[in-house]
Parts: sequence; structure tokens; C-alpha cells
Amino acid sequence: MAQHDETYRDSTPELSNRLFFRLYQCANMLHKTGTRALEDHGITTQQWAVLGALTRRSAQGGVAVGDLAAFLLVSRQNLAGVLSRLEAMNYVERTVSESDSRSRLIRLTAKGRALWDENMRPVIADYYDDAMKGFSTEDKIHMIHYLDKMIGNFRAIDPDHDADDAKG
Repeated sequence: MAQHDETYRDSTPELSNRLFFRLYQCANMLHKTGTRALEDHGITTQQWAVLGALTRRSAQGGVAVGDLAAFLLVSRQNLAGVLSRLEAMNYVERTVSESDSRSRLIRLTAKGRALWDENMRPVIADYYDDAMKGFSTEDKIHMIHYLDKMIGNFRAIDPDHDADDAKG
């Protein structure tokens, strides 16, 4: 038994390397195939993520840029460019917070909501079906659990994470 444990320990860096490489490959394929799936609507995967985040029930009244960046795990700078493009397409708008007139919120416009509900949602559902072929419900639940655990570990090793949260 001790020999088996030792063999496992010796292979852990290689196993971790393979896992991280697969995650990298999946992220690249998600970007490539996701953008292709929505190309008829002129939407990238980054824009898809923002629009999707803004369709959440908790985002109905709008979301502060810092909160949206924290939810998406992106920098405010990267998000700013995506938001500007979506705003130019009239899919999102900046509004004044009802509770704090100094605060600006991002929310979907009627055009953005229609794009999501009528055009993107069916395409995304088909894309998910194709991308998750062969995965059981239990597989998906386990995958979410493991990815959530990994995100927690990334947050723990990210020296900017606390600073980003403080800016929120």
C-alpha cells in the first residue's frame, strides 16, 4: 500500500499538469465554439457572459460594475470594454441607482432582453446540449462542485483578490 501511495505522489505534478492543460484547452474551445454559435447575433463569449449575468433575477434592477466584475471574475478594466461595446449596440445601459444617486448600475435594455430571450437562449440551449453530450445530471453536479472548489483555491492564491473585493 505504501508503494501505491508513493507512486501516486510521484505522478501528482504530471496529473495536475494534464488537468490544467485540459482546462486551458476547454477554455479555448469554449471561446471558439461559443463565439461561433452566436456569430449570427454578433455576440462573443465575453459579451454572452455579461448578458447572461444581467439576466439573473438579482440583476433585474441593475448591477454595479464592480459587483458584475466580481461575479464574472474579471477585472473592471476588461469589463469596461465589453460593456462599452454592448452599450453601443444598445443591449445594456448605465442607470442611476435608486438608493444612491452617485452610484451607476448596468442593466439590460429592452433590446438586450429581447436578444437574450428570443434569439440567444435557444441557441445557447442547443450549444449546451452539444457540449455536454454524454454527461449525466450527476456528472454535471460533480463538475460544478469541483470547479467551485478550484475557484476557491484560485481566490486563495490570488494576491489581488482581496484588493479587487475592496474596490467592489
